[in-house]
Amino acid sequence: MSERPKPRYRTERDSLGEIQVPEDALYGAQTQRAVENFTISRLRFPPAFLHNLGMIKEVCAAVNRELGRLPPDVADAIEEAAAEMRAGRLDDHFPLDIFQTGSGTSTNMNANEAIARLAAQKLGRAVHPNDHVNASQSSNDVIPAAIHLSAYREVDARLLPALEHLRETIERKAAGLDHVVKTGRTHLMDALPVRMGQELGAWASQVAFAAAAVRATLPGLAELAIGGTAIGTGLNAPPGFGARAASRLAQLTGLPLAASPNPFAAIAGQGAAVNLSGALKTAAVAISKIANDLRWMNSGPQAGLAEITLPPLQPGSSIMPGKVNPVIPEAVAMACAQVIGHDAAIALAGQSGSFQLNTMLPLIAYNLLESIELLSNAARLLADKAIRGFTVNEARLKALAERNPILVTALAPRIGYDLAAQIANRALAEDRGIREVAREMTGLSAEELDRLLDVRRLTEGGVLE
Repeated sequence: MSERPKPRYRTERDSLGEIQVPEDALYGAQTQRAVENFTISRLRFPPAFLHNLGMIKEVCAAVNRELGRLPPDVADAIEEAAAEMRAGRLDDHFPLDIFQTGSGTSTNMNANEAIARLAAQKLGRAVHPNDHVNASQSSNDVIPAAIHLSAYREVDARLLPALEHLRETIERKAAGLDHVVKTGRTHLMDALPVRMGQELGAWASQVAFAAAAVRATLPGLAELAIGGTAIGTGLNAPPGFGARAASRLAQLTGLPLAASPNPFAAIAGQGAAVNLSGALKTAAVAISKIANDLRWMNSGPQAGLAEITLPPLQPGSSIMPGKVNPVIPEAVAMACAQVIGHDAAIALAGQSGSFQLNTMLPLIAYNLLESIELLSNAARLLADKAIRGFTVNEARLKALAERNPILVTALAPRIGYDLAAQIANRALAEDRGIREVAREMTGLSAEELDRLLDVRRLTEGGVLE
């Protein structure tokens, strides 16, 4: 059996001295120190964040060239190397834990070092990670800008289309089931009848409301901290650097991006990210409610509600043969619970830091982007593998709706609340139909009772005369 080749290292130097770095790593000394210092979790920055960080570095190189901060050939090499990061070709060179220095300096330097080394290979001479790649920038404006940019792009490209897909799927299902009348429920107790089209239409409106809440956060995300450098003053960046960088990012992405009108606020706080997280929680709550309704409606098949049957996707038990569980709503509910937990963490992170800098930026970035991913995938999964394919037990729903003692509510304007309650209680106690008992206890004819207690008509509202 042949021995594994021993890892090979090269010696790198930074302001703290020498350190050994894996020979094939693009990153350098500062990243290696962070690798050795931060060993808390296996969580890493999502690719979306890294790719958008690469885009920011690419744009900053171009603006530095325009403003005379970098020699054109150096800027060109940096721009070309950063474009590779933006395209995802450098992902393997970003090994750092999310739980690191709160400004994200380690990850910013990881990008600076990786881009500098690759740019140097292209240029044929040294490119400095700080003096060249990080020119006119600070971790304190680059990382918040990357949070906003990556979150905006993921919401725009993934989450909003997924929520729209869920809404449209629900609305199509609602239209096809609007003829089905079922027993409504409040407090999990039988209530007035409702059409399934109305019930599902409420789901669709809840999803639409959540999507609108998410969409309303985008203007805040469009404001980028870039150009503020360390604390918002823009020290070491040429005048107009932030505006030029944001304009180039807007051209690359097609999004209405701009430099923050108050870079001090954009660096000191993370209000836009907290705002988006709250909207993501709103979406998670709406989707979770739908998932739980589906679970209840599918419960049974004999001892539960048994109103619908979800598509059978896999065996549900290792011990009970034939059991099939509502696996998609369960998985979706768990994803939504995670998003709600992320929101709590982001709220705590948003209040963290003192004076001029938030110091939980990596945590905000990770949780925000994971929440967007979870909701995007969960919305599509719920639409395609649960809502689209469930079938309805129409005969059962019709029988239960017509026998529901709460139908007597429609008689209350004619006979009074107290007599209506007596009819409902007697029908329930004697296990008899509401029409039969009402006929005995009121002077209403069978024809009139049929008209007043028509379950379809009861779903249309108004006072029945």
